[in-house]
Amino acid sequence: MAPSNPNSKSSPASCRYTDSHEWFRIDDDCIVVGITQFAADELTDVTFVQMREAGTEVHVGSSLGEVESVKTTSDVYTVVAGSIVAVNQAVTKDPSLVNSDPFGLGWLVKLRVADTATLGGLMDAATYDAKHPVS
Repeated sequence: MAPSNPNSKSSPASCRYTDSHEWFRIDDDCIVVGITQFAADELTDVTFVQMREAGTEVHVGSSLGEVESVKTTSDVYTVVAGSIVAVNQAVTKDPSLVNSDPFGLGWLVKLRVADTATLGGLMDAATYDAKHPVS
């Protein structure tokens, strides 16, 4: 996955967003999940990322794993049920990717889901950015 534009302060229009600062993007037959730039900035320096293993079945509201920073540890949640098909090993080796490129190289997991309808009820980029502006 190519890096996103780290100089852009807008959230990508290709994603849908939660109030708990996760983003979800449909990518072929999977959904890619990560945390937003706003969340990464609030966490400050991410020092550790641990996601559940590939093959794990998750339900709506399940934790996908944890992102730890110098300030706190935060769970990452899913709004869709499915199976984790990939975990981004690059962020487990270099957690700073979550800070430097949360929408690109800093993605966390990929899910295979049967129904993406839930994503339609999430915020679009403009709505998310209006509620949670990045300075």
